[in-house]
Amino acid sequence: MLPEPEHQESGTTSTARRLSLLAEQSMRCAPACCGAVATISGNGPERRVSATHPDLAPLASVQLARNDGPIPSALDAGEPVDTDDLLTEDRWPGYRALALAAGVRSCVTLPFRRSGIEVTVSLYGYRPHSLQPSVCGPVSALAGETTTALARDRRYRAALAEVEHLETALRSRPVIDQASGIVMHVLACESAAAFAVLRTISQRTNRKLADVAEAVVRAKGRGLESELSALAASAD
Repeated sequence: MLPEPEHQESGTTSTARRLSLLAEQSMRCAPACCGAVATISGNGPERRVSATHPDLAPLASVQLARNDGPIPSALDAGEPVDTDDLLTEDRWPGYRALALAAGVRSCVTLPFRRSGIEVTVSLYGYRPHSLQPSVCGPVSALAGETTTALARDRRYRAALAEVEHLETALRSRPVIDQASGIVMHVLACESAAAFAVLRTISQRTNRKLADVAEAVVRAKGRGLESELSALAASAD
């Protein structure tokens, strides 16, 4: 069982740690495996890679750079992709040459998807015909559990960001209401028109609405009559 997420850490650290654990534990789960690589991507082109051995990281990098190899093939198919012996493999020539140069003869890649998260685990063997049982074994269960945990971590971080956004909005609301009242008094307009003026200032000056409101409150509208009137006309 993997450890529970350490939410006090940054999301990047938590994800990197989970990915590293997945690669290491997957290698230990497959007796014939000489090393493993785990990757993750979430709604973007960038894919993070964790390898148990430095020589294996380029095997993932060349596949991702060229979009050709077991990792892209497994993601496209949505199912495991393996090769029993790279000496007789005619797919992925660039990857094949690099893998053979590293002493790899067989490999299998397992893909997993949860809530916009894409995870792959690739196992490598020095001997041909040695990794097929890993597809349905404990590696699959381990990777599935890790992918679920990563998706849960992502939802948790999104929820924290939403709470922070709402808290900021709640703190800003009183000063925005006060600034709207000042604009209503200066322009003799309704609340909707006053808010539209503040929003126009925010957009044109590339400043946060709360910062604009604070400036209006500090000035109490003095010296802003002509500017506010012009903005009110343009906001209509």
